[in-house]
Amino acid sequence: MLNHYGKTASFTTKIGLCVNMRSLPWYVQANPDSFFPRCYGLCTESEKQEFLDDFRRTAASSILKWVVSQQHCSGSQPHGRGEAGGPGSGHRKVPENAESKLMGLSGQLVDTACKVCQAYLGRLEHEDIDVSEDTSEDLTEDEWKDLTEQYYSLIHGDAFISNSRNHLSQCQALLNKITSVNPQTEIDGLRNIWIIKPAAKSRGRDIVCMNRVEEILELVAADHLPAKDNKWVVQKYIETPLLIYDTKFDIRQWFLVTDWNPLTIWFYKESYLRFSTQRFSLENLDSAIHLCNNSIQKHLKNDKDRSPLLPYHNMWTSTRFREYLQKRGRGTVWASVIYPSMKRAITNTMRVAQDHVEPRKNSFELYGADFILGRDFQPWLIEINSSPTMHASTPVTAQLCAQVQEDTIKVVVDRKVDRNCDIGNFELLWRQPAVELPPFHGSDLCVEGVSVKRTKKHMPPISNVTFSSSLLNIQPLKVRCPSAMPRPALGPPQMALQQDLKVKDAKVLACTLPVPIKRAAERSCKVQSANAESGGRTELPTCHFQHIDSKTPKTGLTKAESHRHSEANSLSVHPLLSVLPRVKTVEGALFQPPKPPGNSAAACACPSPGAARCASHRARRGPVAQAAGAS
Repeated sequence: MLNHYGKTASFTTKIGLCVNMRSLPWYVQANPDSFFPRCYGLCTESEKQEFLDDFRRTAASSILKWVVSQQHCSGSQPHGRGEAGGPGSGHRKVPENAESKLMGLSGQLVDTACKVCQAYLGRLEHEDIDVSEDTSEDLTEDEWKDLTEQYYSLIHGDAFISNSRNHLSQCQALLNKITSVNPQTEIDGLRNIWIIKPAAKSRGRDIVCMNRVEEILELVAADHLPAKDNKWVVQKYIETPLLIYDTKFDIRQWFLVTDWNPLTIWFYKESYLRFSTQRFSLENLDSAIHLCNNSIQKHLKNDKDRSPLLPYHNMWTSTRFREYLQKRGRGTVWASVIYPSMKRAITNTMRVAQDHVEPRKNSFELYGADFILGRDFQPWLIEINSSPTMHASTPVTAQLCAQVQEDTIKVVVDRKVDRNCDIGNFELLWRQPAVELPPFHGSDLCVEGVSVKRTKKHMPPISNVTFSSSLLNIQPLKVRCPSAMPRPALGPPQMALQQDLKVKDAKVLACTLPVPIKRAAERSCKVQSANAESGGRTELPTCHFQHIDSKTPKTGLTKAESHRHSEANSLSVHPLLSVLPRVKTVEGALFQPPKPPGNSAAACACPSPGAARCASHRARRGPVAQAAGAS
């Protein structure tokens, strides 16, 4: 058995997961934006434009959030922001005495942001279908640039909006509408931070966080790679993650696929949490704060300001996490929200990728999915890793990694023998009914027509010999049933000269006839020569011929034979002689085959006279000849 499947890049690479998640509604009645942060592959101009539009739209909605947050937040930052005990907002209010030191922005900025958000809602409701591009009220590039610069100043604390209370109700109403249609409104936050990742790398290599669109596009344009390489992927960063003791974490969740047709997924009940070594902050976009990969954090030292309640090796088991939630009064959240949501996300993702993976039998593969929890405990799928690390780097991984490998063997090997065997901490997540592949029917092709045969080499012309047109079209014949029945005598001695000429001319004719006729002619010539020397009568064998390609012969030879069979009075004529043309001899005399006389009795060369001779002759010819004569 093999522990890998082929062609899994559709969900084990960042670009593959990004592209295939867009096809989820075609397979499952689910919205990918509800569990997978929106993502763009910066490989084509169209993708770049979609990302730019998303960044600008997010900036406009962040301005509305800023207005609402200034009215809802108190002057001091609430304790335990983003903790499991309560979802603190974390929004910072501008002190009133500091407004004089900041740049004041006009309320027109809020009006412009509301206009952008309203247009976005209209597109979601398809109100822009009948609106032409000329009459659309989209912002110009200069207006977008001005709005973006003012947004940077507002969010980074360099400016404020005077009289923002006047826009509170309008901003709140628009945000409520946007939240109802966009499930990612909560994770967007205020700072419009995006995470830029290499399209096909792992272990957190070359991942950076940025919050300025021009810097993101410059980073992508600096590589000058062709579109097919597709090096960079940009994904919306979750700005409002669930924190434990003011520290960010993610969840590594294992699942096992033992078959792709039918799709069979096993979910592991145990998982582990990975903590950052630094306290969480959006003021600093250092990867050490925002990336929880153990391959990155193991090279860093724990921050001195970090809570001492966190483990020194920066890992928890899911059991320890459930105990933490229980102490915070959220003990039911794991079983009611987190665990089933992770299972649902994995199932949906695998169903989308099923058509792209090679469904090889006697194979299995263990995958590691990474999730980040939002402040509402909703898990967000970040990526899926093939060949997840099984290194015992901490006491947590030393215990769990050994256990998951042993349980994998139980499912893959032991269960083949005993369906009721112990499968450890695995549970069957999804087993699809077997999908019968449609039978392959090859193209039912047939060729109709006449076969093309190679042309025979033309023989050099024979002088003083002419042939009839019927003989020139003779096709190959097949001997069906040759027989050596006695033939009638050729005539009285006075025809010896003509008989000799017939033998000579038959030899000339045999050179140009097909093989079966040639052999019959040679046999006839030999018999005639022998009888001519002895002065006796010549009896030639009778050959019945049939055309090779057709049941209805078309040559003159077969017509003559059929004609001979249909007339009982012409039995004395040899089949070959009936088709011999008028041959011009060397001396200039014309030779013409003898024609049967009008008297039927004289045409027979049998010893008995009259009709008795014909009856006796027919008796000697056998039942085949009698049947032919009767026809």
